[in-house]
Amino acid sequence: MKKIVKFGGSSLANAQQFEKVGEIIRSDESRRYVVPSAPGKRFDGDTKVTDLLYKCYNIAVQGEDFGAVLQEIKERYYEIIRGLKLDLSLEDEFAQIEKDFKAQAGSDYAASRGEFLNGKVMAAYLGYEFVDAATVIRFDKNGNFDADKTDKLLSKRLAKCERAVIPGFYGAYEDGTVKTFSRGGSDVTGSLVAKAIKADLYENWTDVSGFLVTDPRIVENPAVIETITYRELRELSYMGATVLHEDAIFPVRKEGIPINIKNTNKPEDKGTFIVESTCKKPKYTITGIAGKKGFCSINIEKSMMNSEVGFGRKVLQVFEDQGISFEHIPSGIDTLTVYVHQDEFEEKEQQVIAGIHRAVQPDFVEMESDLALIAVVGRGMKSQRGTAGRIFSALAHANVNVKMIDQGSSELNIIIGVENRDFEAAVKAIYDIFVLTQI
Repeated sequence: MKKIVKFGGSSLANAQQFEKVGEIIRSDESRRYVVPSAPGKRFDGDTKVTDLLYKCYNIAVQGEDFGAVLQEIKERYYEIIRGLKLDLSLEDEFAQIEKDFKAQAGSDYAASRGEFLNGKVMAAYLGYEFVDAATVIRFDKNGNFDADKTDKLLSKRLAKCERAVIPGFYGAYEDGTVKTFSRGGSDVTGSLVAKAIKADLYENWTDVSGFLVTDPRIVENPAVIETITYRELRELSYMGATVLHEDAIFPVRKEGIPINIKNTNKPEDKGTFIVESTCKKPKYTITGIAGKKGFCSINIEKSMMNSEVGFGRKVLQVFEDQGISFEHIPSGIDTLTVYVHQDEFEEKEQQVIAGIHRAVQPDFVEMESDLALIAVVGRGMKSQRGTAGRIFSALAHANVNVKMIDQGSSELNIIIGVENRDFEAAVKAIYDIFVLTQI
């Protein structure tokens, strides 16, 4: 059995956390490939190493002395090395970084050194081979990730390694220039390694015991989701739920490799399994609740709209011409409502209204701002009658006025529109009726 294990920054913030990670890896022989992030915050108010690197490089670009910040970064790593009692020197690596910063090697290069150096420490600590991600993860000349080339390079290189550490977050162009993924990109690296070696499981270790049913900032101690499908995760991630980098899903999904979100500080917890499909019945009717504030609606009324061929296309063309994407389009016989991000729309609202009048000659156009959208997601909703009714009932009891409700034909999710001020109350009410009371 082969497992990929990826550890986030909080799991590798100091020597004590490294020791926990070491115990986790050594406790299971199948954990053979490790993807580390850069060291995260050691305590509240601390600075992540990646942020220190950005700061250091920005000082270098301005032609000022960046030695003090580089020394601070160096001390972070030597603090870990001393704590682990390792016989390891990073002087050559830091000398090269100093030289490259002076030569202005790029902010991507600067940011990537956090993972690069932590990979060196991790490889020395575990006695695993170090594989520089710049040699095996490839971007094309336009900065787009090259999946095919990466898979070939990774597969060939790791076939020679029984156990290896591959730092997350970055790769390189063909000429060796370092390029990073977006923040959280170490999740993507783990996924690519899992695909390349045809892993049995991708373990993603973080500081939470899995994917939560809803945002813990809104609901205190929400339940953990035991099993979630890729489709459910996609719906929840799109609406703001974050545990895993979105792009990390696709490489493993293609191969049918499950992901297990685990807690470094509570390794005995089962965590959340992310799978392609499952016959396991979910614990609750819903899998998760997620949402975002900051939407507005544009309601278009016109008599006999339903018999006018191309009406919807003409309306959406106006938004496309202004570079505005839509979120949802609930409609009636004589009405069509378009939900968009308010910050995108506000600058161009008058151009859009004028465009709608020219395109479809509506009877009336009305706008409403400061709205929130909430996604209630769950494969269990398909087999349960009255899910929408229970949502309406819960919201009514919480004195929340529903502005919009939209359900796709897949019956995987229901989208509810409410006012921004009712967002938290709505999430709590839905969570209460499906998870706490389960009536």
